[in-house]
Amino acid sequence: MLDAHPPTAAAAEAAPDEVGPDEADSLDAQIFDGLASVISDVVAHAERVARQFGVPAPFLKALHLLDSPMAMKDLGRRMHCDPSFITAVADMLEARGLAVRQPDPADRRVRRISLTPAGHDLKQRVEAEMLRHAPWRSALGPAERACLLSHLRAMIACPASGQRTAPPAPGTTLAGEGVIRAPESSAGAGM
Repeated sequence: MLDAHPPTAAAAEAAPDEVGPDEADSLDAQIFDGLASVISDVVAHAERVARQFGVPAPFLKALHLLDSPMAMKDLGRRMHCDPSFITAVADMLEARGLAVRQPDPADRRVRRISLTPAGHDLKQRVEAEMLRHAPWRSALGPAERACLLSHLRAMIACPASGQRTAPPAPGTTLAGEGVIRAPESSAGAGM
């Protein structure tokens, strides 16, 4: 459960070795709870957006990840889904005129999926609606969002083994989850 009284700025900036094990465990538990709450809120909003646009919720992630034509296998890897599920998503996207599948010119055994103009239009509208209610937009200013993005990049770049690697540069793909964009300078900046 999130502490109603978050740590002071000085406590939050204390070096890890200056915090006792009990305080570190409590802080980690509060971070976990906070992330779980944000994720839950974002997922619930995504489900509302999917209903608003009359599409199944898995479409949202597929639309977001399809920045350019990609192999079906790669889409499945990026969505962390079984190939048969990706085939079903691709079938539904194609049936609605939002995507097309074509053989890869370099290897005709590989099927690539890409968005149609209608798919790109829906992607833009869905992403705009998702960002309109993003909790970081209403709770954080531009500098705080840039800081949050920096921290997210550091966590994403940190393998589960605990050995840190250098965070990826803006505009690069992170952990197969799409492109992380550099923060924009305006207050109403998007992703």
